[in-house]
Amino acid sequence: MKIVSVSGNISLQRDIDSGSEEQRKVVLNIIDDVKENRDKALFQYTEKFDHVQLESLLISDEEIKEAYREIDNEIILYIREAADNIRDYHQRQVKQSWMTTDQDGTILGQKITPLDSAGVYVPGGTAAYPSSVLMNVIPAQVAGVQRIAMVSPPQQDGRLPAGVLVAANELGIHEIYKVGGAQAIAALAYGTETITRVDKITGPGNIYVALAKREVFGVVDIDMIAGPSEIVVLADETAKASYVAADLLSQAEHDARASSVLVTPSKLLAEQTALEITNQLEALPRKEIAEASIRDYGAIYVTETLDEAIETVNQLAPEHLEIMTEQPYEIIGKIRHAGSIFLGENSSEPVGDYFAGPNHILPTNGTARFSSPLNVDDFTKKSSIISYSAQSIQMNGSKIAALARLEGLEAHAKSVEQRLGERK
Repeated sequence: MKIVSVSGNISLQRDIDSGSEEQRKVVLNIIDDVKENRDKALFQYTEKFDHVQLESLLISDEEIKEAYREIDNEIILYIREAADNIRDYHQRQVKQSWMTTDQDGTILGQKITPLDSAGVYVPGGTAAYPSSVLMNVIPAQVAGVQRIAMVSPPQQDGRLPAGVLVAANELGIHEIYKVGGAQAIAALAYGTETITRVDKITGPGNIYVALAKREVFGVVDIDMIAGPSEIVVLADETAKASYVAADLLSQAEHDARASSVLVTPSKLLAEQTALEITNQLEALPRKEIAEASIRDYGAIYVTETLDEAIETVNQLAPEHLEIMTEQPYEIIGKIRHAGSIFLGENSSEPVGDYFAGPNHILPTNGTARFSSPLNVDDFTKKSSIISYSAQSIQMNGSKIAALARLEGLEAHAKSVEQRLGERK
């Protein structure tokens, strides 16, 4: 793992993967095909990309029962406990509608309404992600979304991973479809004979899923354009190199394009961590993926001071940030940009991935500078409420009319003046 010394103000440019023009053309063709041929296109693309000939897109009750037979009862209990933690955390995010009345009778307010429907994308590929089911679905349920549809690419046996099905069933999700990729996003956005369109699509996926979400935005809402997973560990000389290395590798095994970075003022910790990574890699079943990630997207930045390390973190704006320092709570106030922050040596990133409660669907590619984790607000919309009394329109009507005329909108002005009894 490369060690880089940095000092002063630095610029860490990110290579954001926006997809190639050829990939975008592929996605546009898929979307157009699904819009025109609907279910037929979904079956064809599933056979082409997933190498599966399906008879039905919808998961059957028997497939759910079979999934439960494959998962240990103990694991099911852990899924339930994790779901409880996630639900409790997201309940704290719920906001209420409100109204206020002024002395002149003016009533102003905000009405919060859940979306009617949401589509959840659960990735497949090199691993199964029941945790993504929990993280997508629960905030939507807490928000009050009545209809939640789930899509996920089938395995080569034509089934979805047992853990994914069990997690969905535990949450009461029964509208589950065996379809993935850009074609699944198109189906959720435009609808087919089997899949009814939704109002919002959430969940991470590969570059084709990300490009498809970008293309359908505006027809439906989306959560974000997610990139490969990222972790930054901010550590001082008190951190254990074995912990730091293990946590960096926990993200590196996700994807060969995942980014794992240590930022530290301690050259000794940097050297010890690099050695630990080499040693720990040997024991990983997903060694090749993690090794490629560390080689191509991993780095250790050694700064002169802890304050410089903190500023480096803010420039990176990581998806996940672990703070392993002597006084982590003294640092958190200086962190401006991070999707999720883990404080102390016992708060490893997988705690947040699976169990603690905060959402693990987080901004990537430096977008933590301006965006937030998936949350309850993402599944609601807000309507402004305005009610003017006779007194308030008499007091303010001429001001409103004057502002309308300033913009050259005479009908606007006359609309208000009708209430004033004026004829101008």
